[in-house]
Amino acid sequence: MTENEVKAILSGVKYPNFERDIVSYDFVKNIEIKGDQIAIDLEIAASSQEIADELRANIAKAFSDKGHKNVVLNLKQPQAPKETSSRGKNLAPSIKRFVMISSGKGGVGKSTTAVNLAIATAMQGKRVGVLDADIYGPNVPRMMGLENEKLKSIGDRVTPLEAYGVKVMSMGVILEPAQALIWRGPMIIKTIEQFFGDVAWGELDVLFMDMPPGTGDAQLSLAQSVPVSAGAIVTTPQTVALDDAKRGLDMFVKMRIPIAGIVENMSGFICPCCNKEYDIFGKGSAEALAREYKTQTLGEIPIEEGIREGGDNGKPIVFHQPNSETAKRYLLAADRLWSFIENNQGDNADIQPTNH
Repeated sequence: MTENEVKAILSGVKYPNFERDIVSYDFVKNIEIKGDQIAIDLEIAASSQEIADELRANIAKAFSDKGHKNVVLNLKQPQAPKETSSRGKNLAPSIKRFVMISSGKGGVGKSTTAVNLAIATAMQGKRVGVLDADIYGPNVPRMMGLENEKLKSIGDRVTPLEAYGVKVMSMGVILEPAQALIWRGPMIIKTIEQFFGDVAWGELDVLFMDMPPGTGDAQLSLAQSVPVSAGAIVTTPQTVALDDAKRGLDMFVKMRIPIAGIVENMSGFICPCCNKEYDIFGKGSAEALAREYKTQTLGEIPIEEGIREGGDNGKPIVFHQPNSETAKRYLLAADRLWSFIENNQGDNADIQPTNH
């Protein structure tokens, strides 16, 4: 057989639960033919053993039907976190990892954190996307300088926008400026599903998902749509914010999402005149909460003039002011988050959610 003939057979094998085949998804990485033996290297994005077993069976049958039985399949898939959200379901199989950035309340800098963590990860050479799932308050396009950009389509799918090496999709580039959404839960759930199924994300190492504040329909729908690799909570040092952050951490436990850590935002203020840091809102308050949930503080991000300017002007501080203290802390937080994902430290099974 020739390599093209092998690919033709593989093109007839659909990815489980999807209409497209494994070749069009670019999951076939290498083909070697030695005599009557065919060796195939396949790399898929799902960690589910059921999907792997189904693919093996379907590929073996496809070649057997053509009279070829000497097929060796080397199937590579990411290691599953010890806890996962969707139990094998994945509406976007070309994306390897999903990170949920959440907060218990609004106004704590969640979107700013999601944007800067995503760009910091892209600066490390990863293929990164951001899904602005904060449907009622989509701020990511402005923060990334994309508020005036228009979406384009390929066939029946939408192409995400791109800035700073990061692919971006948001309700903010679909709605008219200042247009309000007054939707009930079913509309939110349908929109979340379309963000995965109808957007041509392509191959990504990680998709950061900027969630609405609180715990509601969007969080539940997303956790049931894709296997969330890690969740991070953004909070400020004040006690009232930490109370709400705890509710967000409980949500991760209940939805079986590995807890990567806590980002303490507005953690100190850096004076632009003397560069001295003042703890005007407190600092380090997230440490006790991190210990309670057997996780880590990913970063203590200070208030700095450049972060406000960057967010308003579409010039994220981690990219445009990489030598600033805030950018350095975001880069460190991104390193810690990625290490968590790679080391598969997502065992939160012994943490019991509390009642509020």
